[in-house]
Amino acid sequence: MTSPTQFRADDGEIIHLHVAGDGPPLVLLHGWTASHQEWFPFLAALTRHHRVYRWDARGHAGHLVASGNAPTVTRMARDLHNLLEHFDLHGATVIGHSMGALTLWQYLRDFGEARLARVGFIDQSPRLVTGPDWEHGIYGDFDEQRSAAFLEQLRDDFAESVLRLGAYGLNSRAREKYEENARGWEKSRQWLQTLPAGPLIDCWQSLTEADYRDVLATITLPALLIYGGESNFYRTETARLVASRIANAVLHIYEGTDHSPHQWQRDRFVADLLAFTGAA
Repeated sequence: MTSPTQFRADDGEIIHLHVAGDGPPLVLLHGWTASHQEWFPFLAALTRHHRVYRWDARGHAGHLVASGNAPTVTRMARDLHNLLEHFDLHGATVIGHSMGALTLWQYLRDFGEARLARVGFIDQSPRLVTGPDWEHGIYGDFDEQRSAAFLEQLRDDFAESVLRLGAYGLNSRAREKYEENARGWEKSRQWLQTLPAGPLIDCWQSLTEADYRDVLATITLPALLIYGGESNFYRTETARLVASRIANAVLHIYEGTDHSPHQWQRDRFVADLLAFTGAA
Protein backbone atom coordinates (compact mmCIF):
# COMPACT_ATOMS: atom_id res chain seq x y z
CA MET A 1 0.00 0.00 0.00
CA THR A 2 1.37 3.40 -0.96
CA SER A 3 1.43 6.36 1.38
CA PRO A 4 0.85 9.75 -0.25
CA THR A 5 2.94 12.40 1.41
CA GLN A 6 4.74 15.62 0.65
CA PHE A 7 7.73 17.71 1.58
CA ARG A 8 8.57 21.36 1.32
CA ALA A 9 11.40 22.31 -1.00
CA ASP A 10 13.81 25.02 0.09
CA ASP A 11 11.89 27.68 -1.86
CA GLY A 12 8.63 26.77 -0.12
CA GLU A 13 7.14 24.69 -2.95
CA ILE A 14 5.21 21.60 -1.85
CA ILE A 15 6.42 18.48 -3.68
CA HIS A 16 3.99 15.55 -3.75
CA LEU A 17 5.11 11.94 -3.65
CA HIS A 18 4.12 8.40 -2.71
CA VAL A 19 6.23 6.22 -0.43
CA ALA A 20 5.86 2.47 0.05
CA GLY A 21 7.80 -0.63 1.01
CA ASP A 22 10.73 -1.42 3.26
CA GLY A 23 14.41 -1.78 2.59
CA PRO A 24 17.15 0.32 0.96
CA PRO A 25 15.82 3.52 -0.62
CA LEU A 26 14.87 3.51 -4.28
CA VAL A 27 13.90 6.86 -5.83
CA LEU A 28 12.08 6.81 -9.18
CA LEU A 29 11.96 9.94 -11.38
CA HIS A 30 9.33 10.02 -14.12
CA GLY A 31 9.39 11.58 -17.57
CA TRP A 32 8.14 14.93 -18.84
CA THR A 33 4.33 15.40 -18.56
CA ALA A 34 4.05 12.13 -16.57
CA SER A 35 3.57 11.49 -12.84
CA HIS A 36 4.35 9.03 -10.05
CA GLN A 37 1.86 6.70 -11.75
CA GLU A 38 4.49 5.87 -14.37
CA TRP A 39 6.02 3.47 -11.85
CA PHE A 40 2.82 1.87 -10.55
CA PRO A 41 3.13 -1.36 -12.61
CA PHE A 42 6.38 -2.21 -10.81
CA LEU A 43 5.37 -1.26 -7.29
CA ALA A 44 4.33 -4.66 -5.93
CA ALA A 45 7.60 -6.29 -6.98
CA LEU A 46 9.89 -3.44 -5.96
CA THR A 47 8.39 -2.72 -2.55
CA ARG A 48 9.20 -6.25 -1.41
CA HIS A 49 12.85 -5.27 -1.49
CA HIS A 50 13.00 -1.48 -1.29
CA ARG A 51 11.41 1.57 0.24
CA VAL A 52 10.24 3.24 -2.93
CA TYR A 53 9.88 7.01 -3.37
CA ARG A 54 7.85 8.18 -6.40
CA TRP A 55 7.34 11.89 -6.78
CA ASP A 56 5.27 14.12 -8.98
CA ALA A 57 7.98 16.46 -10.18
CA ARG A 58 7.39 20.15 -9.64
CA GLY A 59 4.71 21.46 -12.00
CA HIS A 60 3.65 17.96 -13.06
CA ALA A 61 0.52 15.84 -12.56
CA GLY A 62 -1.65 18.94 -12.38
CA HIS A 63 0.06 20.32 -9.26
CA LEU A 64 0.13 24.09 -9.66
CA VAL A 65 3.43 25.88 -9.02
CA ALA A 66 2.77 28.10 -6.00
CA SER A 67 6.28 29.45 -5.39
CA GLY A 68 6.61 31.05 -8.81
CA ASN A 69 9.75 29.06 -9.53
CA ALA A 70 9.38 27.14 -12.78
CA PRO A 71 10.15 23.42 -12.95
CA THR A 72 13.46 23.85 -14.71
CA VAL A 73 15.83 20.92 -14.69
CA THR A 74 18.13 22.80 -12.30
CA ARG A 75 15.25 23.43 -9.90
CA MET A 76 14.06 19.82 -10.09
CA ALA A 77 17.58 18.60 -9.32
CA ARG A 78 17.52 20.81 -6.24
CA ASP A 79 14.11 19.36 -5.35
CA LEU A 80 15.71 15.91 -5.53
CA HIS A 81 18.44 17.13 -3.18
CA ASN A 82 15.72 18.43 -0.84
CA LEU A 83 13.92 15.06 -0.99
CA LEU A 84 17.06 13.14 -0.05
CA GLU A 85 17.74 15.55 2.81
CA HIS A 86 14.14 15.63 4.05
CA PHE A 87 13.95 11.85 4.37
CA ASP A 88 17.64 11.63 5.39
CA LEU A 89 18.34 9.09 2.68
CA HIS A 90 21.79 7.58 2.26
CA GLY A 91 22.87 4.84 -0.09
CA ALA A 92 19.92 5.54 -2.37
CA THR A 93 19.44 4.08 -5.82
CA VAL A 94 17.96 6.75 -8.11
CA ILE A 95 16.48 5.80 -11.48
CA GLY A 96 15.37 8.42 -13.99
CA HIS A 97 13.37 7.95 -17.16
CA SER A 98 13.63 10.57 -19.91
CA MET A 99 13.28 13.91 -18.08
CA GLY A 100 14.07 12.02 -14.88
CA ALA A 101 17.43 10.99 -16.36
CA LEU A 102 18.23 14.63 -17.18
CA THR A 103 17.22 15.63 -13.66
CA LEU A 104 19.57 13.01 -12.25
CA TRP A 105 22.48 14.16 -14.42
CA GLN A 106 21.86 17.73 -13.24
CA TYR A 107 21.76 16.49 -9.64
CA LEU A 108 25.11 14.74 -10.05
CA ARG A 109 26.61 17.92 -11.49
CA ASP A 110 25.30 20.11 -8.68
CA PHE A 111 25.42 17.85 -5.62
CA GLY A 112 27.69 14.92 -6.38
CA GLU A 113 27.34 11.27 -5.42
CA ALA A 114 27.56 11.40 -1.61
CA ARG A 115 24.01 10.27 -0.77
CA LEU A 116 23.76 7.78 -3.61
CA ALA A 117 24.75 4.15 -4.07
CA ARG A 118 23.64 3.57 -7.68
CA VAL A 119 22.10 5.49 -10.56
CA GLY A 120 20.03 4.50 -13.56
CA PHE A 121 19.05 6.18 -16.81
CA ILE A 122 16.24 5.06 -19.10
CA ASP A 123 16.27 6.03 -22.81
CA GLN A 124 17.83 9.46 -22.69
CA SER A 125 20.54 11.47 -24.38
CA PRO A 126 22.73 13.86 -22.39
CA ARG A 127 21.85 16.59 -24.90
CA LEU A 128 18.51 16.80 -26.69
CA VAL A 129 19.41 19.38 -29.32
CA THR A 130 21.65 18.36 -32.20
CA GLY A 131 24.38 20.36 -33.87
CA PRO A 132 27.58 20.08 -35.89
CA ASP A 133 29.35 18.34 -32.99
CA TRP A 134 26.40 16.27 -31.73
CA GLU A 135 24.17 13.93 -33.71
CA HIS A 136 22.82 11.95 -30.75
CA GLY A 137 19.98 14.27 -29.74
CA ILE A 138 16.30 13.85 -30.57
CA TYR A 139 15.82 11.99 -33.88
CA GLY A 140 19.48 12.65 -34.66
CA ASP A 141 18.10 15.79 -36.33
CA PHE A 142 16.67 18.27 -33.82
CA ASP A 143 18.77 21.40 -34.19
CA GLU A 144 18.31 24.82 -32.59
CA GLN A 145 15.91 25.95 -35.32
CA ARG A 146 13.74 22.86 -35.02
CA SER A 147 13.81 23.11 -31.23
CA ALA A 148 12.64 26.75 -31.34
CA ALA A 149 9.84 25.83 -33.74
CA PHE A 150 8.68 23.08 -31.42
CA LEU A 151 8.48 25.54 -28.52
CA GLU A 152 6.14 27.69 -30.60
CA GLN A 153 4.05 24.61 -31.41
CA LEU A 154 3.75 23.82 -27.70
CA ARG A 155 2.47 27.34 -27.02
CA ASP A 156 -0.08 27.00 -29.82
CA ASP A 157 -1.41 23.49 -29.01
CA PHE A 158 0.36 21.88 -26.10
CA ALA A 159 -1.31 18.48 -25.98
CA GLU A 160 -1.16 17.73 -29.70
CA SER A 161 2.42 18.94 -29.99
CA VAL A 162 3.55 16.61 -27.21
CA LEU A 163 1.86 13.70 -28.97
CA ARG A 164 3.41 14.58 -32.32
CA LEU A 165 6.87 14.73 -30.78
CA GLY A 166 6.57 11.03 -29.99
CA ALA A 167 4.58 10.07 -33.06
CA TYR A 168 6.71 11.60 -35.81
CA GLY A 169 10.04 10.24 -34.69
CA LEU A 170 12.02 7.06 -35.27
CA ASN A 171 9.31 4.55 -34.33
CA SER A 172 7.07 3.86 -37.33
CA ARG A 173 4.50 1.99 -35.24
CA ALA A 174 4.01 5.07 -33.06
CA ARG A 175 3.25 7.11 -36.18
CA GLU A 176 0.73 4.53 -37.38
CA LYS A 177 -1.05 4.37 -34.02
CA TYR A 178 -1.15 8.16 -33.74
CA GLU A 179 -2.64 8.55 -37.21
CA GLU A 180 -5.21 5.86 -36.37
CA ASN A 181 -5.95 7.78 -33.15
CA ALA A 182 -5.60 4.51 -31.26
CA ARG A 183 -7.09 4.28 -27.80
CA GLY A 184 -3.80 4.81 -25.98
CA TRP A 185 -3.07 7.99 -27.90
CA GLU A 186 -6.54 9.38 -27.21
CA LYS A 187 -6.13 8.59 -23.52
CA SER A 188 -2.80 10.44 -23.50
CA ARG A 189 -4.40 13.38 -25.30
CA GLN A 190 -7.13 13.64 -22.68
CA TRP A 191 -4.54 13.55 -19.88
CA LEU A 192 -2.35 16.20 -21.49
CA GLN A 193 -5.32 18.50 -22.01
CA THR A 194 -5.92 18.58 -18.26
CA LEU A 195 -2.41 19.83 -17.45
CA PRO A 196 -1.41 23.47 -16.97
CA ALA A 197 0.80 23.94 -20.01
CA GLY A 198 2.86 26.98 -18.98
CA PRO A 199 5.11 25.36 -16.37
CA LEU A 200 5.58 22.28 -18.54
CA ILE A 201 6.66 24.42 -21.49
CA ASP A 202 9.15 26.22 -19.23
CA CYS A 203 10.36 22.81 -18.13
CA TRP A 204 10.81 21.60 -21.70
CA GLN A 205 12.76 24.72 -22.64
CA SER A 206 15.18 24.08 -19.79
CA LEU A 207 15.63 20.47 -20.90
CA THR A 208 16.57 21.54 -24.41
CA GLU A 209 19.06 24.08 -23.06
CA ALA A 210 20.84 21.47 -20.93
CA ASP A 211 24.01 19.60 -21.86
CA TYR A 212 25.32 16.77 -19.67
CA ARG A 213 27.94 15.28 -21.96
CA ASP A 214 30.64 16.38 -19.52
CA VAL A 215 28.83 14.80 -16.55
CA LEU A 216 29.00 11.25 -17.93
CA ALA A 217 32.72 10.82 -17.33
CA THR A 218 32.42 12.07 -13.73
CA ILE A 219 30.06 9.25 -12.68
CA THR A 220 31.87 6.66 -10.56
CA LEU A 221 28.80 4.88 -9.17
CA PRO A 222 27.39 1.71 -10.73
CA ALA A 223 25.05 2.86 -13.50
CA LEU A 224 22.17 0.96 -15.09
CA LEU A 225 21.28 2.00 -18.65
CA ILE A 226 18.08 0.79 -20.31
CA TYR A 227 17.21 1.89 -23.84
CA GLY A 228 14.47 1.05 -26.31
CA GLY A 229 15.65 -0.77 -29.40
CA GLU A 230 13.03 1.18 -31.38
CA SER A 231 12.99 4.37 -29.35
CA ASN A 232 10.94 7.24 -30.73
CA PHE A 233 13.89 9.58 -30.19
CA TYR A 234 17.26 7.81 -30.06
CA ARG A 235 19.12 5.20 -32.06
CA THR A 236 21.02 2.42 -30.32
CA GLU A 237 24.27 4.22 -31.17
CA THR A 238 23.27 6.84 -28.61
CA ALA A 239 22.79 4.17 -25.95
CA ARG A 240 26.19 2.67 -26.65
CA LEU A 241 27.88 6.08 -26.64
CA VAL A 242 26.41 6.96 -23.24
CA ALA A 243 27.48 3.58 -21.88
CA SER A 244 31.01 4.04 -23.20
CA ARG A 245 31.40 7.33 -21.32
CA ILE A 246 30.28 6.06 -17.88
CA ALA A 247 32.94 3.95 -16.20
CA ASN A 248 30.72 1.47 -14.37
CA ALA A 249 27.78 1.25 -16.76
CA VAL A 250 25.69 -1.81 -17.54
CA LEU A 251 23.67 -1.39 -20.73
CA HIS A 252 20.47 -3.23 -21.64
CA ILE A 253 18.76 -2.60 -24.97
CA TYR A 254 15.17 -3.84 -24.99
CA GLU A 255 14.62 -4.77 -28.60
CA GLY A 256 11.28 -3.86 -30.11
CA THR A 257 10.44 -1.23 -27.47
CA ASP A 258 10.03 2.52 -27.72
CA HIS A 259 11.02 5.46 -25.49
CA SER A 260 9.46 3.64 -22.51
CA PRO A 261 11.22 0.27 -22.68
CA HIS A 262 10.42 -0.49 -19.04
CA GLN A 263 6.70 -0.33 -19.78
CA TRP A 264 6.88 -2.82 -22.65
CA GLN A 265 9.08 -5.41 -20.93
CA ARG A 266 7.96 -5.04 -17.35
CA ASP A 267 9.12 -8.37 -15.95
CA ARG A 268 12.52 -7.93 -17.52
CA PHE A 269 12.81 -4.40 -16.15
CA VAL A 270 12.02 -5.54 -12.61
CA ALA A 271 14.50 -8.40 -12.90
CA ASP A 272 17.22 -6.15 -14.27
CA LEU A 273 16.62 -3.47 -11.66
CA LEU A 274 16.58 -5.86 -8.71
CA ALA A 275 19.70 -7.60 -9.99
CA PHE A 276 21.35 -4.18 -10.25
CA THR A 277 20.46 -3.23 -6.67
CA GLY A 278 21.50 -6.66 -5.36
CA ALA A 279 17.98 -7.54 -4.22
CA ALA A 280 17.59 -10.50 -6.58
